[in-house]
Amino acid sequence: MMVWGKYRTFGLRHLNSRVALLSAVLGLAAVSACGIATPSENRVLFDGQSFRAKAKPVDKKVSPADFTVVVNGVSASLDGAREAGRFEGTKFCIKNFGSSRINWKVGPDTDPQNLRISDDKLTFAGTCQRP
Repeated sequence: MMVWGKYRTFGLRHLNSRVALLSAVLGLAAVSACGIATPSENRVLFDGQSFRAKAKPVDKKVSPADFTVVVNGVSASLDGAREAGRFEGTKFCIKNFGSSRINWKVGPDTDPQNLRISDDKLTFAGTCQRP
């Protein structure tokens, strides 16, 4: 009978430690998952739409401040695409030159008939102004 008691006690302790370990692992997994944001949660919406936009320098060697912004999906909303382009251009200038001031050649405030739209893409051109 004593032998049975030892194994039974050992078995319960062993089970309790496994349950505690499993609970700790699950708890850590749940807490760590709380801070994970999916890419769609980080998107900024313009006129209720999400636009893919990219700003890049025209020629870094000649003039690193000159850049273009291409916004995809302009047919979803012209106003939204304009603001997405403004946003992307502002991010580009702040990141590379520390200023949000932009001299737009073709930009978000350009008359609609003078915008560069081709293949459902809107293209802006501007120059970052140094602070």
